[in-house]
Amino acid sequence: MVKGKKYQESAKLIDRTKLYETVEALDMVCKTSKAKFDETVEVHVKLGVDSRHADQQVRGAVVLPHGTGKTVRTLVFAKGDNAKAAEEAGSDYVGAEDMVAKITGENWFDFDVVIATPDMMGVIGRLGKVLGPKGLMPNPKAGTVTMDVAKAVAEAKAGKIEYRLDKQNIIHCPVGKASFGAEKLAENFDTLMSAVVKAKPAAAKGQYIKSCAVASTMGPGVKVNTAKYM
Repeated sequence: MVKGKKYQESAKLIDRTKLYETVEALDMVCKTSKAKFDETVEVHVKLGVDSRHADQQVRGAVVLPHGTGKTVRTLVFAKGDNAKAAEEAGSDYVGAEDMVAKITGENWFDFDVVIATPDMMGVIGRLGKVLGPKGLMPNPKAGTVTMDVAKAVAEAKAGKIEYRLDKQNIIHCPVGKASFGAEKLAENFDTLMSAVVKAKPAAAKGQYIKSCAVASTMGPGVKVNTAKYM
């Protein structure tokens, strides 16, 4: 695939053989972000684990100190007092069976995070096939299956992100927008990396963080030196 002119110009600024320190790497990402919109900055971390084994899964969630720069729309599955608490916390959508019907009947997905009380998981189970592939299924490890729905809504709105391994044992996560600047992005990056290191499975052997790169939506990747996180 031939990359665009802006991408090629940006790529020339980056030393592909170098491992950049965090702030320097993110500064390069901000400088090479040339799109007309505010690009999202993503982190890609390859881990020395095997996601095919249940005891080597790496998954969790963390609230970024400066948020993601994205407006997060929440859908809460709850009833009674819990539904009221979710509404008061500012959730965009709150419901139960009616929401299941809306998603299955109208193919409706105008939300970014799904939160549920434990008693609603039986109801949501019918949505596994549609929410699962989109990474939207509520999960206790991510704090999205909880009785404290108000806290979960507040955290999601404040910039809570979920990290999980893909089939290639890589975690892909947003850490903000290019407009944040290198310092704020670095604080978000540090928070994410600390959480990933803390989540290291006991069964993981050898080098845990194999490689790490940061890039904006349309920009080239910049390799990061992760020695200090180990």
